[in-house]
Formats: sequence, C-alpha cells, structure tokens
Amino acid sequence: MWNWDYVFDILPQLLGALKMTVLITICAFVLALFVGLLLAFMARSRFKPLSLVTKGVIEFIRNTPLLVQVFFLYYSLPLLMGISIPAFYTGVIALGLHYSTYLSEVYRSGIEAVPKGQWEAAKALNYTKSQTWKKIILPQAIPPIIPVLGNYLIVMFKETPILCAITLVELMLTAKNIVSLSFRAFEPYTLVGVLFFIISYIASLLVQQLEKRMNLQRGR
Repeated sequence: MWNWDYVFDILPQLLGALKMTVLITICAFVLALFVGLLLAFMARSRFKPLSLVTKGVIEFIRNTPLLVQVFFLYYSLPLLMGISIPAFYTGVIALGLHYSTYLSEVYRSGIEAVPKGQWEAAKALNYTKSQTWKKIILPQAIPPIIPVLGNYLIVMFKETPILCAITLVELMLTAKNIVSLSFRAFEPYTLVGVLFFIISYIASLLVQQLEKRMNLQRGR
C-alpha cells in the first residue's frame, strides 16, 4: 500500500504547507502572549466591574469550542458587522484569543508566586505602578512560567488542523486536497501525522531543555 514514489512526489507540497502552519502558530502565539498578559492585568484590577467582566469573558471563551469561535469570526462576523477577515488572519485571531485566556491564568499564577515582600519593597522605594510591574514583578513572574508557555505553543501547533474548516491552506487541508486528486489517503495523512509528531517532539525537547536551564539558574 505504501508507495515511496508517491510520497516523494507529494512531500514538497506538504512541507510548503507546514511552513504556513508554523507561521500561523507563531503569529497566534505572539498574539496570545500579549492579550493574555492584558487579560491578567484586567482580571486583577481593583475596579470590580472591569475585573468581573474580564473574568466572565475569559470563562466564556475557555468554555466555547475553538471551532465555533473560528466559524463565528469567519462566517458570522461579516453578516453581523460587515467585517470580512481573510482566513489567515481569522486563524491567527481565533487561536490567539482562545489561548490568551489560558495564558492569562498562567500569568496570574506567576504573578501570585512573587513574594509579597517584593510589592512592599517597591512601595518603600516609591516606585510607580508601571515601574513596579516592569522592574520588579514581571522580571520575577515570567521566567518560571516560560516552560508552561512553551507547552501551550505546542498545543496551539497541534490545534491548527481546525483551521482547514475555513479553507485555510495549512497542512491538513493540503493533505485533503492531495487525497481528493489522487484518491490515495494512506500516504498523505500518514505524512501529516509524522510531520506533526516531529515538530511537536522537537519543540517539547527544547521546552524541556529550557526548563532544566531555568531550574539550574534558580538553584544558583
């Protein structure tokens, strides 16, 4: 059943689609990092209405399927507001916003792990709120959570096949298109699985190495 000539024939197409898949993942992850930090700040706000609304939005997004959010942005938003978003940007926004709610919790755990004495030290030094966050809190809160953020990057990469539902030509849709032309499904889908495994495994090894280095730095 396995045809190596066919494999070498379709492999360049799949590798080209893999580049698009990685690009979408990176763009969405960068968006999730910034929006997640913003959500973490808003959820910690002393202004109760803002804090409650933010927590409500986070819970709503986290408890709604990602596929439904993708469909809403791509198909429903143009009908409701007349805003048409290209498939690539829809995928980036959907993945980024969805996982920003998870990253906001990661940020929250990192911030809450900073000893209270650090906040008191900032007050004693007459730091402003922005100086306190930039110079004291975030430099201590973010490094310990970097391995967790790396794990979410891998999860986001493995979620990209959902985007084939909006005709975004990523790895899975490319494989489907190849199958529709050749009527051979075994090789294309097997290669997709292998490529996802290779990239995810390499990324997980890098995250593990990063975690070990950070543990060593903490121990010094």
